[in-house]
Amino acid sequence: MAVTSLDTETALVVIDLQNGFLAAPGSPRPTGEVLARTVTLADAFRAHGLPVVLVRVTAAPDGSDAVPGRTEAPRRTQAPPPGWDEIAPELAGHPQDVLVTKRNWSAFYGTDLDLRLRRRRVSQIVLTGIATSIGVESTARAAYEHGYHVTLAADAMTDTDADAHRHSVEKIFPRLGETGATADIHALLARTRA
Repeated sequence: MAVTSLDTETALVVIDLQNGFLAAPGSPRPTGEVLARTVTLADAFRAHGLPVVLVRVTAAPDGSDAVPGRTEAPRRTQAPPPGWDEIAPELAGHPQDVLVTKRNWSAFYGTDLDLRLRRRRVSQIVLTGIATSIGVESTARAAYEHGYHVTLAADAMTDTDADAHRHSVEKIFPRLGETGATADIHALLARTRA
């Protein structure tokens, strides 16, 4: 696991660090730890004039906009609590940030994320968030397919299942980009943006 470089135009893309998911414990690391590390990265990206993209997932309270198709996993049967889909206050409130609302796992599918990144001439994204094997992995796959350089801050993501997290980090992410720690990304930011 090594992050070798950051492109001149790199964006931080934060997946689903919102109230509902942050209330869960997270595995293998607590969601609060993921949030704290992501906040430091977001602050550093903003300080260097680089885009921060905050992605949230939402759904109609009655589930009417749920993705169709048969699955073996049970579907949600009750409305989520109010405010579950609001971005964590520690990240919110920066008018220069890009906000993306999705209704699927990937932040690219059914959104204008690709257009908003390309208009900013972004060629690389750094990913953090919840859940590693779902929203983060789906977004990483789509970013790779769209031709972005993908960097994954593995210590700034977590899952509901430690084995699923480990599988994504060890088996999938090396095929999509470079995986490292937030400290590696901070060091590269300091070196390349000085």
